[in-house]
Amino acid sequence: APQPAPPAELVLRVTPGPRDDWFTARALRDFTSRAYRVSAASNRIGLRTEGPALERARSGELPSEGMVLGAVQVPPDGRPVVFLADHPTTGGYPVIAVVRSADLPAAAQAVPGTPVRFVAVRRR
Repeated sequence: APQPAPPAELVLRVTPGPRDDWFTARALRDFTSRAYRVSAASNRIGLRTEGPALERARSGELPSEGMVLGAVQVPPDGRPVVFLADHPTTGGYPVIAVVRSADLPAAAQAVPGTPVRFVAVRRR
């Protein structure tokens, strides 16, 4: 059966995450207004991004927490990572947002270099 091609641009709708208060106001604005690209380091664990680093308002790390599919964690380099099918716990990094489940199949198929935009939406 025919399958859709990978997206030319990946638009991921996100709701605020459980740790968005760990980021500066500027980082929260940048996250949903600046462009990212899919990194070649992406895999079944997570869609890694290249682009502007997100600045934290807090230092330190969190205890590891279980996360849902689509959680967007931000490791120390400041580049968002979207958890995909084989995701682990957070590893102590704050989760800034969660991607809507309807957008995850396209994220899993995106090829390195694909432009990525995170778009803020209301919680259901």
